[in-house]
Amino acid sequence: QVQLVESGGGLVQPGGSLRLSCAASGFTSDYYNIGWFRQAPGKEREGVSCMRISDGSTYYVDSVRGRFTISRDNAKNTVYLQMDSLKPEDTAVYYCALRRGYYSCSYTPSPRQYDYWGQGTQVTVSS
Repeated sequence: QVQLVESGGGLVQPGGSLRLSCAASGFTSDYYNIGWFRQAPGKEREGVSCMRISDGSTYYVDSVRGRFTISRDNAKNTVYLQMDSLKPEDTAVYYCALRRGYYSCSYTPSPRQYDYWGQGTQVTVSS
């Protein structure tokens, strides 16, 4: 059974940083993507970043490019989202998700493409 567990959310002041973690278990293939998504109150869930695990290729949406960094620790089966220079508009519940198979990670990830989801972690950016 595939399981994704996020952690690392919290309350941070504008300009601050947080690192989210997504620990994956129960999936043995090397061919999958991990996507990070967020959903603010009253808004649709949107893709933020993704990584194709087999080769480490990554993608960021324009609103976070240069501020967020996705990375992985293969030994721990964990993907991270380092978020720097946070803004109030980054406030949302953040989710990681897994997409089975060998797919490009060169465009904004769509929630409909992902097969497994974590429970989400709240990120609040406020002074």
